[in-house]
Order: sequence, then C-alpha cells, then structure tokens
Amino acid sequence: MNYTSTRGNHPLLNSAQVINLGLAPGGGLFVPESYPYCAPERYIGELSYQQIARSVLELLLTDYSPAELQQCIAAAYNLSTFDTPAVVEMVTLGNGRSVLELWHGPTAAFKDVALQIMPHLLANAKKKTGNTQHTVILVATSGDTGKAALEGFCDAPGISIIVFYPHGGVSEMQRLQMVTTGGSNTDVVAVRGNFDDCQTGVKKLFADEELRWKLMGRSIELSSANSINWGRLCPQIVYYFAAYADLVRQGTIASGDRIDFAVPTGNFGNILAAYYAKRMGLPVGKLICASNKNRVLADFFETGTYNREREFHRTNAPSMDILISSNLERFLFEMCGRDHEKITGWYRDLAETGTFTVDDATRAAIRTEITGGWVDEDEVLATIKKVYTEKGYVLDTHTSVAVALVESLGPGTATTVIASTASPYKFSVDVLGALEDTVSKDEFVCVDRIAEISGKPVHRALSDLGARPVRHNAVIDIDAMKEHVIQYIEKNVFSITK
Repeated sequence: MNYTSTRGNHPLLNSAQVINLGLAPGGGLFVPESYPYCAPERYIGELSYQQIARSVLELLLTDYSPAELQQCIAAAYNLSTFDTPAVVEMVTLGNGRSVLELWHGPTAAFKDVALQIMPHLLANAKKKTGNTQHTVILVATSGDTGKAALEGFCDAPGISIIVFYPHGGVSEMQRLQMVTTGGSNTDVVAVRGNFDDCQTGVKKLFADEELRWKLMGRSIELSSANSINWGRLCPQIVYYFAAYADLVRQGTIASGDRIDFAVPTGNFGNILAAYYAKRMGLPVGKLICASNKNRVLADFFETGTYNREREFHRTNAPSMDILISSNLERFLFEMCGRDHEKITGWYRDLAETGTFTVDDATRAAIRTEITGGWVDEDEVLATIKKVYTEKGYVLDTHTSVAVALVESLGPGTATTVIASTASPYKFSVDVLGALEDTVSKDEFVCVDRIAEISGKPVHRALSDLGARPVRHNAVIDIDAMKEHVIQYIEKNVFSITK
C-alpha cells in the first residue's frame, strides 16, 4: 500500500514513511493510493478488538510485518491502558440508537484509542526507514488530543513532545490533565489565542524550511501526533468495524445491514475514519456530522462555501471549538475525484482569503456521503437532561451534540451509532449543571456528585487529578511558538543528540 499527497506535491511513500514524515512538506496530507476491501470475516464473529485491529491495519500498513503489528497492538490495547477488555463499549439507548463509548483509555477521551498505538507505530516506522534522528512531536490541541498524546509518548525513547493548547479555551479538567503530566520528554504550553491559532502555528513550524534545516543539522526532526498524521488517523478506522461487529453479536442488526454513524466533529478526523471504513467495505449508510455553535462545517455542507472568517465561540463542548477542520482536505480530495489542482487551489484560497467554494459536482458528491447540522449550547444541556431522565445514561457535552442532532433529524431507517468521544466526568460542571439546577463550580465536587447520581465509578484518569502537582506553567503569544520550540530543543534535546 502506497500513499499520495492530497496536493500532488510529494512522491508516493509507504506507510512507515508517511507515519515518520507526518505532513507533506509544503502542505498536503497523505492518503491511501487505493482502499483495500475488508471482508466481513475479518471483523464479524467472536473476534477480540485486538484481532479486528490486526485484520484492518494489516490491509493499510502493508510494509509492517505481522509480528510488528502484533507487538504494536498488544502494547496499546490491554487492561493497563484501557479499563475494559473490549477497549470500546457499546450502549443501547433504544429507538434504533446506540452509543459507542470510545473513552475507556488512560485520558478518558476517544483520542486514546489511536494515541496508545501511534507511538509504537512511529517507533517501528523509524526503525524501518533507518531514521536515527531525535523526533520532536508538535501537537495543537483543543483539549483531548494533547493529554492523549502526552500519555502515549511519555518517556518514549528518541522522542520528545510539545503540546500547545488555547489559553482559557479548554475545560479545567483538560487543562489539569495536561499541566500535571510527568515524563522527562514532555512540554505543555498555553497559547494566547484559540485552537485554530495553535493549529496554524504548528503547521507554520512544519513549513519553516529554515527551522527544518537547522534541526536537521543537529539530527532532530519534527513530526505530528494530530490526525494530520496517518499513524494517528488509521487506528481510528478500527473501532467502526468493531462497533459493527458488536451490533451483529448483540443481535441488533444482521450481517450486511447498513448502519449510520453520528459523530461530534471539530477537526473532521473521527468522522473521516468512519468514511474510510465505508470505503473499505463496511456497510455504512449516512454519516452525520454534528457541529456545535462553531458551525463552520454545518454551513459548508449546506452552502458549499467554507468560511473561517466568522466569530469564534467558546462553548460547553470545547474540543469542537474549531474553525479550520484540517482533515476535511482528505475528504474533499475523494469528493472532487482526487484532483490535486482543485485541492491546492481551494486551500490556497483558504490561506489567503479565509474562504473557498467547491464546484457543483463536488458539492453533489458530498451530499451523497454526509448529512451535516449543528445544535446550540442550550440544546446540548437539554439533551443531557433528557437522556438521563429517560434512559438513566449520562452523556458528556460533545456526545450530546451528536445525540441532539440525531434527535432533530427524526427517525431513520437504519440503526444509528453515536460516537461518544469523552467521559462525562471530563466536563463535570456543565454536565451536572444540565442534571441539577444548583451546582458547584468546583470540578471535583461535580465529579463526585455525578458519580453519586449515576452510580458509575469516576474514570481512573480523573480520580486523583486534583492532587497531582502542576509541572507546566508556560503561557506564550502565538508569534512566540517558534522561539519556544527552539528554546525547548536547545535546553532539553540538543544535549541528547549532539
């Protein structure tokens, strides 16, 4: 399996090479040259999550040996990293709706599923490509990716990780998870701005030829753990196959039945993984892209115009507070017939003017795959209350966005699986505020109260969070990101590699 750049600006590479490289120099994201078919016997039956993962990943990462993949999977998916043998859990809400809990990993967010295996994929990729350089991972996060990446890469040999998050733009739980991170190779930095500022800053660092050559002279390279890196995105495809297998085993559907997926969406990686599963043969009907008040994707799917020049809202679903959805580029590459020139033109327009408009044929193709929509913050809270009252199940704010949109669209003809992207304990003040009229603003008081109400144990990632010492206090301006990276490397990395 080879991989091509969405902008046609790089030769074909194998999977180890693209995982090692991350982002195509000069822009562009790597995608499979073609999509392998994943036959039902590879995921339906009495197969464990680990077995399904191997069946899917060996089709996409063909230059990894069976032994290498087995080692990566075993190291990532076990009871030391996830609190359930199943890795992900399916919960039935009734009326043709099920919730796929993706947050049973070490940081209580769906990013763990990919970021527990990605460091092992990257370590193998470095060996396979003969790369002996020290790798510095740069991460922009809207809240969850940061901690999941820190957890995955903590103390990994030959790797350092720097995480940038929007100052004041994540929940207090998310902030504490990041700034209390241990490890000798981790750095966490608050940036005065929003997530898009962090993401744009990281992309500029990757595109900085002067910086790249300077680091190369010291045997240091930059890479990414965001879903722009194929090694982060491809493991997410696995849990859509696992979800389908769960529904068949439960008797909810018969093998071959189509199902719909509803995904709370910010950077478009999670729903893109569902689309890739469909391209690999999973019987998927509709993909429902759920947005919050930052409705840039919902508006794009309605009008065909992507416009990031709009008011930015900080909402009660902060991981979705995004105006530049990076992985949309990969999806548009497929929708426009893999036309490199169109992608290059659209994203040049986005960089220069903040907007682009797709052609009618591309817009028509999008409509066959995606149903978009958005809900406001009051609906998010009302849906948390409604689902708990009717089903005794507590949603987090992000999952509630998707549930609320599914409710507004009315009953469908297929079972709908809603991707639950975070534990409700991560957003305890807003969740408890939806369940009770008067609540404390203390995150940990709210955590205890939710546990009392729901009868569900507090996620182990959060149970002693308030007692952990803060280790990372840096707050910088957007234009200081490059200087910070250089200073971190000179202080913490250069002595290792010189």
